[in-house]
Amino acid sequence: MQPFLLSTRKGLFVAELVGDAYQVTRGHFIGDNVTLAMVDSRGGDWYAALDHGHFGVKLHRSEDLGATWTEIATPAYPPRSEGEKEVSPSGREVKWATSLIWALAPALDHDHALWCGTAPGGLFRSEDRGASWKLVESLWLDPSRKGWMGGGRDDPGIHSICVDPRDPRSIAVAISSAGVWRTRDGGATWATAANGMRAAYMPPEQAFDPVVQDPHLVVQSPSTPDTWWAQHHNGIFRSTDNLESWHEIEHAGPSTFGFAVAVDPTDADTAWFVPGIKDEKRIPVDGRFVVTRTRDGGATFDVLSRGLPDTFAYDLVFRHALAVAPGGTLAMGTTTGNVFASRDAGDSWTCVSHHLPPVHAVTFVT
Repeated sequence: MQPFLLSTRKGLFVAELVGDAYQVTRGHFIGDNVTLAMVDSRGGDWYAALDHGHFGVKLHRSEDLGATWTEIATPAYPPRSEGEKEVSPSGREVKWATSLIWALAPALDHDHALWCGTAPGGLFRSEDRGASWKLVESLWLDPSRKGWMGGGRDDPGIHSICVDPRDPRSIAVAISSAGVWRTRDGGATWATAANGMRAAYMPPEQAFDPVVQDPHLVVQSPSTPDTWWAQHHNGIFRSTDNLESWHEIEHAGPSTFGFAVAVDPTDADTAWFVPGIKDEKRIPVDGRFVVTRTRDGGATFDVLSRGLPDTFAYDLVFRHALAVAPGGTLAMGTTTGNVFASRDAGDSWTCVSHHLPPVHAVTFVT
């Protein structure tokens, strides 16, 4: 069984199978806010993004499974003209500075290339394993960008990067809140890909505008790449025609609201979600922490709770904090520092830890 990494408010922790159960066995960057980790399956490198608050965002790479770490470059926005000022739709000044590294993904067209999504909405590419980065200006300079809105954050941000396994020049990114965008030419040009998504928080005449959508996470099926899943602020959406359109799934257990979605690596019809109450509450329905699973493309859902707390449980699972590995092993971490793992596709769960810091992200080491 694969180990997994836990990016938390106070460090990066490693959970490994010890005997018959996962245990947290070691930690890195203890006391620091690790917002995201990525494992590059091409060479085994680990990447960790840190948010030092007043001291800024940092990025580190390990070439030896976390034994040692090297600080690498942080994606940086180009300077603006003197006196130039940009104001968001909410009236806030938009600063051209990286405030969060929210997504990392291998760029499959080059062994050393990476993609990085950030707030306030910039996509970056590195050709040298993060030693340097370049802003993808074609997306950043799109005329619609100045109208992009923040979701849970003040600024918009790119949190999902999906590289098509059939064609590395085809990349989709999801933005809170600016919908889904796709390039078919490696980033030279972009087009929206959120047709069918619905934003109930907008006036009715704007509800289906692709550029106001707030997808919380978008994933592409590895086994059937024409199939995509999205956990959106307004529910669960699925595309089966390679992003030409999305359709909404209106019923799924106690709620269709949540942040995380994971799709089975070998079955595009099987996906998992962690439901909750949206907007001001953002807690599990009735204080009962459950996972929902569909095995038929969203037609029906199982509510999975064996091994999970079912009373006075107010765990929230962030968008990157649910992960699935080949074979059906799942792991998730919560805002209360609970970590759970399942080795039977979610039918039952065991506790890995009850006392970690709040968990931002979970990443399997594959």
